[in-house]
Amino acid sequence: MGTTPRTYTAEFKCQALDLLASSGKTASAVAKDLGFNSSNLTRWRREAAEEGSGHKAFTGHGMPRDEELDKLRRENADLRVTNEILKKPWPSSPGRRISNDLPVHRHQPAVP
Repeated sequence: MGTTPRTYTAEFKCQALDLLASSGKTASAVAKDLGFNSSNLTRWRREAAEEGSGHKAFTGHGMPRDEELDKLRRENADLRVTNEILKKPWPSSPGRRISNDLPVHRHQPAVP
Protein backbone atom coordinates (compact mmCIF):
# COMPACT_ATOMS: atom_id res chain seq x y z
CA MET A 1 0.00 0.00 0.00
CA GLY A 2 1.12 3.56 -0.68
CA THR A 3 1.91 6.00 2.03
CA THR A 4 0.36 9.41 2.30
CA PRO A 5 2.72 12.31 1.75
CA ARG A 6 3.90 14.13 4.83
CA THR A 7 2.51 17.59 5.37
CA TYR A 8 4.45 20.35 7.08
CA THR A 9 3.02 23.40 8.82
CA ALA A 10 3.84 26.90 7.64
CA GLU A 11 5.67 27.49 10.92
CA PHE A 12 7.92 24.45 10.35
CA LYS A 13 8.67 25.60 6.80
CA CYS A 14 9.60 29.10 8.01
CA GLN A 15 11.83 27.67 10.73
CA ALA A 16 13.55 25.40 8.21
CA LEU A 17 14.16 28.37 5.91
CA ASP A 18 15.49 30.43 8.83
CA LEU A 19 17.86 27.57 9.69
CA LEU A 20 19.00 27.42 6.08
CA ALA A 21 19.69 31.16 6.03
CA SER A 22 21.48 31.31 9.38
CA SER A 23 23.49 28.08 9.29
CA GLY A 24 25.49 28.70 6.14
CA LYS A 25 24.91 25.10 5.12
CA THR A 26 23.59 23.94 1.77
CA ALA A 27 19.93 23.12 1.27
CA SER A 28 20.84 19.44 0.98
CA ALA A 29 22.69 19.43 4.32
CA VAL A 30 19.89 21.24 6.17
CA ALA A 31 17.21 18.99 4.66
CA LYS A 32 19.21 15.89 5.57
CA ASP A 33 19.58 17.13 9.16
CA LEU A 34 15.83 17.72 9.38
CA GLY A 35 14.95 14.41 7.74
CA PHE A 36 13.35 15.30 4.42
CA ASN A 37 14.28 15.73 0.77
CA SER A 38 16.19 18.85 -0.27
CA SER A 39 13.70 19.48 -3.09
CA ASN A 40 11.11 20.35 -0.44
CA LEU A 41 13.39 22.99 1.06
CA THR A 42 14.24 24.40 -2.35
CA ARG A 43 10.55 24.60 -3.26
CA TRP A 44 9.71 26.29 0.06
CA ARG A 45 12.43 28.86 -0.55
CA ARG A 46 11.04 29.58 -4.01
CA GLU A 47 7.48 29.87 -2.64
CA ALA A 48 8.65 32.23 0.10
CA ALA A 49 10.39 34.39 -2.52
CA GLU A 50 7.18 34.48 -4.57
CA GLU A 51 5.30 35.68 -1.50
CA GLY A 52 6.87 39.08 -1.99
CA SER A 53 5.37 39.25 -5.47
CA GLY A 54 1.82 39.00 -4.14
CA HIS A 55 1.49 35.23 -3.97
CA LYS A 56 0.80 33.59 -0.64
CA ALA A 57 3.43 31.07 0.42
CA PHE A 58 2.64 27.84 2.25
CA THR A 59 -1.11 27.91 1.70
CA GLY A 60 -3.41 25.24 3.06
CA HIS A 61 -1.52 23.85 6.05
CA GLY A 62 -1.04 26.85 8.33
CA MET A 63 -3.34 28.03 11.06
CA PRO A 64 -4.88 31.53 11.09
CA ARG A 65 -2.55 32.33 14.01
CA ASP A 66 0.42 31.48 11.78
CA GLU A 67 -0.84 33.82 9.07
CA GLU A 68 -1.22 36.66 11.55
CA LEU A 69 2.24 35.98 12.99
CA ASP A 70 3.78 35.99 9.51
CA LYS A 71 2.00 39.25 8.70
CA LEU A 72 3.28 40.85 11.91
CA ARG A 73 6.83 39.62 11.26
CA ARG A 74 6.79 41.11 7.75
CA GLU A 75 5.41 44.39 9.09
CA ASN A 76 8.06 44.43 11.84
CA ALA A 77 10.84 43.83 9.31
CA ASP A 78 9.48 46.60 7.07
CA LEU A 79 9.34 49.02 10.01
CA ARG A 80 12.92 48.16 10.98
CA VAL A 81 14.11 48.96 7.45
CA THR A 82 12.16 52.22 7.47
CA ASN A 83 13.60 53.11 10.86
CA GLU A 84 17.16 52.47 9.66
CA ILE A 85 16.56 54.68 6.63
CA LEU A 86 15.25 57.49 8.81
CA LYS A 87 18.28 57.23 11.12
CA LYS A 88 20.66 58.04 8.27
CA PRO A 89 21.68 61.69 7.95
CA TRP A 90 20.27 63.46 4.94
CA PRO A 91 22.32 66.00 3.05
CA SER A 92 21.02 69.54 3.49
CA SER A 93 22.36 70.47 0.08
CA PRO A 94 24.32 68.64 -2.61
CA GLY A 95 27.82 67.82 -1.45
CA ARG A 96 27.20 68.87 2.16
CA ARG A 97 26.25 66.67 5.11
CA ILE A 98 24.28 67.77 8.14
CA SER A 99 26.54 68.01 11.17
CA ASN A 100 25.59 67.54 14.79
CA ASP A 101 26.38 71.20 15.47
CA LEU A 102 23.75 73.88 15.52
CA PRO A 103 23.65 76.00 12.38
CA VAL A 104 25.42 79.33 12.63
CA HIS A 105 23.59 82.32 11.19
CA ARG A 106 25.88 84.92 9.75
CA HIS A 107 23.48 87.78 9.71
CA GLN A 108 25.02 91.24 9.57
CA PRO A 109 23.33 93.81 11.82
CA ALA A 110 21.81 96.76 10.02
CA VAL A 111 24.06 99.81 9.95
CA PRO A 112 22.23 103.09 10.91
